[in-house]
Amino acid sequence: MYGAVTSLLCCFHLTYRIAEPLEYHRSFLKENCRPDGRGLSEFRTTTLNVGSISTADGSALVKIGNTTIICGIKAELANPTAEAPGKGYIVPNVDLPPLCSSRFRPGPPGEQAQAASQFIADVIESSEVIKAEDLCVDRGKLCWVLYCDIMCLDYDGNILDACIIALLAALKNTQLPEVTVNKETCSPEVNLEKRQRLHIHKHPASASFCVFDDSILIVDPTAEEESLSTAHLTVVTDEGGRLCSVHKPGGTSLSGEKLQECINRATARQREIHKLIDKVLDSVKTMK
Repeated sequence: MYGAVTSLLCCFHLTYRIAEPLEYHRSFLKENCRPDGRGLSEFRTTTLNVGSISTADGSALVKIGNTTIICGIKAELANPTAEAPGKGYIVPNVDLPPLCSSRFRPGPPGEQAQAASQFIADVIESSEVIKAEDLCVDRGKLCWVLYCDIMCLDYDGNILDACIIALLAALKNTQLPEVTVNKETCSPEVNLEKRQRLHIHKHPASASFCVFDDSILIVDPTAEEESLSTAHLTVVTDEGGRLCSVHKPGGTSLSGEKLQECINRATARQREIHKLIDKVLDSVKTMK
């Protein structure tokens, strides 16, 4: 009898969730919780692995709940641009393939993937995670280009946070070979036996939020929560508490008080992520 009642209740909840998804979520939000059991300001479990791609110069795999992102970094030598002869450059690209979610289709990058790539590029520049001057090998002649390929393997919301964690961890995992320029031939000579890590100047991390009914703020939204919300917001800060970026693609407005609440939560999140990355990298060094 008890099993039959439980089955009926589960069936009712599932039907209610499908038929009236917004009302279903509201029934939880008014109790200051969410369907997956989290509080409104609670992140899903975040896990990290580095060095997953042996063919890359640096890589990292991140999971935030079910959302899974992998980042591989490939370094190539190139000529610096005429506008910045003493600088190298970083080229990020976010890929949201059909395998990660049925919402994405085969073909050229969609609007969300393009927006995510531009967001990552903006964060790299505004946060100064790496100084472009550090990628210069021979001024006006030779520099490093870091191609950062970021792919979503499983989409369940909040890919921007996962992308930034994966990128930062992969950059910290990257080792570049020693390069010298032969004075006689003016050609580069690469020593694969001698490698050095990138100099990471800042450690940006983000916290993403969604707004329900123009007033209720939740952190780390799932894909379902994102689709039902009235606004999205991503705040990026570094270890010094500096605000690097605020990304809000339309939607309802936020009060100054709500925005400050988001910044405070993002600052705390940055400390958590910084500790996680350092812990994982230290464990890898210990294993070696």
